[in-house]
This record gives sequence, C-alpha cells and structure tokens, in this order.
Amino acid sequence: MYHTTLKKNQRQESILLSLKKLDYLTRSQIQIIHDLKSDRNAQRVLKAMEEYLHVIKDGENIYYLNSKGRELIDCDKVRKSTGNIQHYIMRNYLYIVLGCPSEWENEMKITHIEGNEKITCRPDALIKKGDIYTVIEVDNTQTMKKNLEKIDKYRVLRQRGAFGFFAPKFIWITTTEHRRKELMAASQGLNVEVYTVSDFKNRER
Repeated sequence: MYHTTLKKNQRQESILLSLKKLDYLTRSQIQIIHDLKSDRNAQRVLKAMEEYLHVIKDGENIYYLNSKGRELIDCDKVRKSTGNIQHYIMRNYLYIVLGCPSEWENEMKITHIEGNEKITCRPDALIKKGDIYTVIEVDNTQTMKKNLEKIDKYRVLRQRGAFGFFAPKFIWITTTEHRRKELMAASQGLNVEVYTVSDFKNRER
C-alpha cells in the first residue's frame, strides 16, 4: 500500500511540474507526456488531482494550476483562463513531438550586440543541446507581417553569429496549410520545419 501511494504521489507531482513548465495542458497531452495509457485512466488520474487544478471545458479538458497546486510545487507564476490558451496548447504539440526535451526553455530572449546596434528576439521556446540551437515559434493569432519581420531578424542574428558556429533549426507550428507555405517561402535559406495543428489533431484520432 505504501509503495502504491508513493508512486501515485510521484505521478501527481510530475504532472503538476509539467503544468508549471508548460502552463496549460490538454488531457491528451498529459496522457502522452506521462504515459497514462487509456483515456479512462487519464481521466481517473486527473479527477483525483482536481483539488490542485483548474479545468477549462472546451471540447477536450484543458488543465492549469490553481493556488493549491502552485503552492505544492513552489510555482510563482499565476495563469488564468484567457483567450490565448491555444497558443500554449500549440506550443505543447512541438514539445511532445520533439521528445519532451529537458533543455526546453519558454520565451528565452536572444540578444546580439555589434557596435552600437542591439538586436533582440524572443522565441516562444528555445532548445540548446551543446552548441546546437532549436528555435520554436507558434503562429496562432499573430499577423503574417510580424512573422516575416521575426524571420528576417533571425536571419540577421544567424549571419552575425548569435547562434554560434552551427546553424540553428527553426520549427514553427501554424494554423493552416496556406500559412505553412508562406512561412516556408519566407524561411528560404534557413533550416526550417513547419507543422500545422491538423498534423497533431490527426495523430490523436
């Protein structure tokens, strides 16, 4: 009984820590990240954790930490039910498809100073393994003009050595096939992959 309780508590803590890291997670995303097997088992596990979680019912349940959950794992960041949650859910798809890398950091600023010129860019997430950078970008509600400006800035940062000796990889997730094509065309010369949300929705079926 003690072993079973300990395992249960460790699993709950791991889920809470994932929410601390990723802000919002759907039920299926938690199920994949924490290998909860069946839908029924995932629902059972999350039901047992409801005292630590807020739940948004939007087709599939979306979870984030409440005050008790934040206190339990020492999380200062307060999240609320906002209209921008889909941005986080899209970013999580890339976190999962890339194997849940421990090096994943959300919204890390990249800065390069050359003379009196300072160039700064803030990716939605950044992975640095050794000397290799992977830049994560989410195109949800942002205008394509803003996306293209960001791509141009990344190109300058790469040319000026902000990413070191090795060329970085850029991974985008967007909403439509048309926007995928626009991002690919704008990123010519860069090492880029672009996914759409439907790539992942199809996998969940």
